[in-house]
Amino acid sequence: MPLAVCATPIGNLADITLRVLEELAAAETVLCEDTRHTRVLLGRHGIRARLLSYHRHNEASRVQELVPRLVAGERMALVSDAGLPGMNDPGARIVSAAIAAGVPVTVLPGPSAIETALVASGLAGEQYRFVGYLPRGERERAVLWFELRDWSHPTVAFESAKRLPASLASLAAAEPERLVAVCRELTKVFEEVVCEPAALLAERYSDAPRGEVTLVIGPSTRGADAEAAVAAVVELVAAGTPRGAAATVVARLTGVPRNTLYRTSL
Repeated sequence: MPLAVCATPIGNLADITLRVLEELAAAETVLCEDTRHTRVLLGRHGIRARLLSYHRHNEASRVQELVPRLVAGERMALVSDAGLPGMNDPGARIVSAAIAAGVPVTVLPGPSAIETALVASGLAGEQYRFVGYLPRGERERAVLWFELRDWSHPTVAFESAKRLPASLASLAAAEPERLVAVCRELTKVFEEVVCEPAALLAERYSDAPRGEVTLVIGPSTRGADAEAAVAAVVELVAAGTPRGAAATVVARLTGVPRNTLYRTSL
């Protein structure tokens, strides 16, 4: 039997696919980061399963224990607390080990905070970069901002609510005008998405908010002639092109954020 890697809700427990529910119900063992968290999800959908903890602190020892069982044919499903295992969550190691041992691996897709935040931000384009959790140290954050200063596509990152004020202040000091979206409590009752220049967001979130946070850092505008880009949008609008469509096209050609072009051209 294959190892089934199952995406689970990032907030709203109703955001789960039928395939994942079927697999979790059929699995002989469900590997999960926190058995208490997964038990709540399974209980919501009336599923009883044998749960086994699998997290970053016991991942190495669990792989040695579990691969022989997979080879022997035991049916296992792998979940994380939220989203897709292996994407900034435990899972990549057992997937690699299973493949090396000749065990088939199937991935059951579903919710992802990365793509959800990217689309909700309004900053999505043809490419993006995911950097995991932002560095904790100021020096390391400064290095990241330097690396991103010429990146002309959005960047997605996770950040704890507690460290959010410091990270936004750090980015605002480096690039105050760069658009950033704070996506908080995605898919939950108090979902909030705020997209503004880094300097304004640093003021708005000078105190730590509550909940889980995903950041989308907009494309760099370095090297782009923003005034010329805005003028191009104005010309297209005068020629009859809808402002939103004009801003989208010019943003892709110049790297100047779409929201900046739209607002400035009004």
